[in-house]
Amino acid sequence: MLLLARLSEQLESIISSPRSIPLVTQAKTLGTLVAAVLLLTSCSSKPPKSLVTPLPSVTKPAQGKSAQSREPMRGIWLATVSRLDWPPVSSADISNADLRVRLQQKALTDKLDKLKGLGINTVFFQVKPDSTALWSSKILPWSDVFTGNIGENPGYDPLQFMLDESHKRGIKVHAWFNPYRVSTNTTSTTVAKLNRTLSQEPASVYVLHRDWVRTAGDRFVLDPGIPQARDWITNIVAEVVKGYDIDGVQFDDYFYTETAGSALNDNQTFKQYGQGFNSKADWRRHNTQQLIEQVSRTIKQLKPGVEFGVSPAGVWRNRSFDPNGSDTRGAAAYDESFADTRQWVQQGLLDYIAPQLYWPFARDAARYDVLAKWWSDVVKPTNTRLYIGVALYKVGERSKIEPDWVKNGGVPELKKQIDLNESLPQINGTILFREDYLNQPQTQEAVSYLKSRWGNTVTQ
Repeated sequence: MLLLARLSEQLESIISSPRSIPLVTQAKTLGTLVAAVLLLTSCSSKPPKSLVTPLPSVTKPAQGKSAQSREPMRGIWLATVSRLDWPPVSSADISNADLRVRLQQKALTDKLDKLKGLGINTVFFQVKPDSTALWSSKILPWSDVFTGNIGENPGYDPLQFMLDESHKRGIKVHAWFNPYRVSTNTTSTTVAKLNRTLSQEPASVYVLHRDWVRTAGDRFVLDPGIPQARDWITNIVAEVVKGYDIDGVQFDDYFYTETAGSALNDNQTFKQYGQGFNSKADWRRHNTQQLIEQVSRTIKQLKPGVEFGVSPAGVWRNRSFDPNGSDTRGAAAYDESFADTRQWVQQGLLDYIAPQLYWPFARDAARYDVLAKWWSDVVKPTNTRLYIGVALYKVGERSKIEPDWVKNGGVPELKKQIDLNESLPQINGTILFREDYLNQPQTQEAVSYLKSRWGNTVTQ
């Protein structure tokens, strides 16, 4: 979720002051950004014809969910990759299966109780953190976050448990998928774990379709240019939509994910499938568009009441490169992830979009208010709802570039952002990144503020 937000910060650091935790060296980053500039092309401001959901009407929500759908979004992302938010890191080491299950389930219900008390009404639950599943899948092996072993049954269905416990508390659940990531690293240990699944059913995509797998961003990823890989992802989403009473599906911003030192080598794929495109960049955007189109169609055909949304990087394009872009200076989804997120809104492909606006009002390169208003203008002539992703993870963290996150515990900055969200009619709510930061000492003033502001609102 943070890839492009961090790249945006890197760009400004080259111009102004150094970042404390860069993704790659400044020189390499600058080289990447210069290369991206060479690929920039302008976009038409005229919304193209809808490809999936008709404009101006929007797919009607399922019965029983309409009242809650009108309720302002007060959401939070709950990450399972690397056990960031859940399950507890040490729980996989418990050899007693019954004890392990009880501990993991109790940890989750405790979190849900706290979320309900804070007034959170929607959890974006990461069900596919890599090429493994947090549900009983016939396509993906079980995630190793529960037991430490890929493919080992955790002893319960975590997604079903999450749905049961959330819904009884009046909290909606959107299944959050990372579509292309196969693993979080490329170490020999990870390779051995993936290879061991060959004798399992189902086995990992890493061993079943090794020809789809590339290395990028120091991770194993699927090549988005391969049509069969996109079909595979669509089938995974369909399995969850058909099998579980989820309220929504969300993709994060990891489409094409590469760094200067670890680029995705898709030259052969481009040679095979890229005929007719003026550049690899245009072809890559086409590939991402194809995935969004077919997933959107599939969800609406299976269960029209299940919402589909994407949470992209906050900057679509910078105005200096495109007159339709925002008055910002930062890494853009269009050029870095090859995701034309603005077009998806215009075409009616999404029920909602949740851009990650992880910067304060005072951040000159990517001002929160500038981007919130830009996205409001984008959705205004459409029927796509707009939720804003807010950087809870920065609250209380000292930063030379963004000092406002520590002033008075970060409460004034957080208040300004939520106030703006609630003042603009096109913004339908706020989503916090991410759950475990509710439990960190540096955020407690902000958590108390959120409880006073949202906690008195009872979810339906």
